[in-house]
Amino acid sequence: MWLTRLSERFRGLVHEMGKFGVVGAVAYAVDTGIFVILVLTMESLVAKTIATAVAATVAFIGNRFWTWRHRARSGLTREYVLYFTFNGIGLAISLAILGASHYGLGAIWPAFQTPLADVIAANVVGLVAATIFRFWSYRTFVFREPTPAAHPGESTDAAATKASPDKRSPQWRKVA
Repeated sequence: MWLTRLSERFRGLVHEMGKFGVVGAVAYAVDTGIFVILVLTMESLVAKTIATAVAATVAFIGNRFWTWRHRARSGLTREYVLYFTFNGIGLAISLAILGASHYGLGAIWPAFQTPLADVIAANVVGLVAATIFRFWSYRTFVFREPTPAAHPGESTDAAATKASPDKRSPQWRKVA
């Protein structure tokens, strides 16, 4: 009985996490592919910055129009600016881990200055830490609460405009 209630309580969150994961996998492939190509021809932190910027654009489109399409829209400009601000923080997390690996550990052990070590530091360790931060920040600040169901004949955007930002849909309500 309690397992059913727990499942019902987190069903929406798990659904969002799954979609976020799919979008993230596509963005990861874009990021890693670009980074692997660029790190062979330029400095690793610059290569990571360029790869992340391209992948972030791919992820924004996927998250806005698929992962959190059920949430109220607060303006494309606002969402885009917040999204890339939080992506910048996520990039800083990845760069800090890459820099610590390449320049910190690499000064002691040269194996940490190879392209393979850079890919592992940036796109495995750094990506995990940055992804946790990104999911929380996108869900909390960029793509706000789920939109309540629209009345017949009313668009979802119209219903979202009427809804108070602190009212949650039934899928997010606490199960007693």
